[in-house]
Amino acid sequence: MPSFRADGRRADQLRPVIFEAGPAPYAAGSVLVRFGCTQVICAATIEPKVPTWMKQQGVPGGWLTAEYSMLPYSTLDRKPRDITRGKIDGRTVEIQRLIGRSLRAVLDLRKLGENTLWIDCDVLQADGGTRTASITGAYLAARLAIQKLLDAKKIAESPLTDSVAAVSVGLIQGAGLLDLAYVEDKDAEVDFNVVMTGGGQFVEVQGTGEEATFSHEQLQSLLALAQQGLQELTALQTAFLAKHLLKF
Repeated sequence: MPSFRADGRRADQLRPVIFEAGPAPYAAGSVLVRFGCTQVICAATIEPKVPTWMKQQGVPGGWLTAEYSMLPYSTLDRKPRDITRGKIDGRTVEIQRLIGRSLRAVLDLRKLGENTLWIDCDVLQADGGTRTASITGAYLAARLAIQKLLDAKKIAESPLTDSVAAVSVGLIQGAGLLDLAYVEDKDAEVDFNVVMTGGGQFVEVQGTGEEATFSHEQLQSLLALAQQGLQELTALQTAFLAKHLLKF
């Protein structure tokens, strides 16, 4: 076990992961997800219409889009709201597009009908891995919302083709670590965000060296470490849904 993990975890160990259902009762589905000290509310809202561009282009089915924000008090130093600054920062745009892509990868939009599934991820507390926690929780919120469409017989079958989750990995002092907290993420020589389906297919791999390089062998090792963590997250998602849905 590396001596530099501040919380005493093994190199291949996730932070404690907790899912709580229903923090936003007016949403069709909502989950509070905790990855250690990182906390995100993920809410799914169903709008019975599709974007104008879909109608204009004659694209059948529905749509899913995502928004992401960090609340001003989610970080040590207050983070100004985007509305105060007058524009959305580039990081926010990147993350909400990632969340949307990740969910659409496991969604048959034709089966969604003429509905838009809005995913809102609001970070209450940030301690590294906010985007990976958002994706992992957003899938659960979407699944709960889709169940309401099924129960109301507004759609004939579930449009979800698989589950999806995400986790971070990185190199610190040459060692691969799973699920980086902020204190690790800021010092990582290399860091990756890996998104994968429950069936083991990669959706997205974001990786970069922070003033460092990495070898092919290190890349393969980090991906294997991420896959291990993602299998654990998928099992936790399945257990949550088995508890909160009558059928899954």
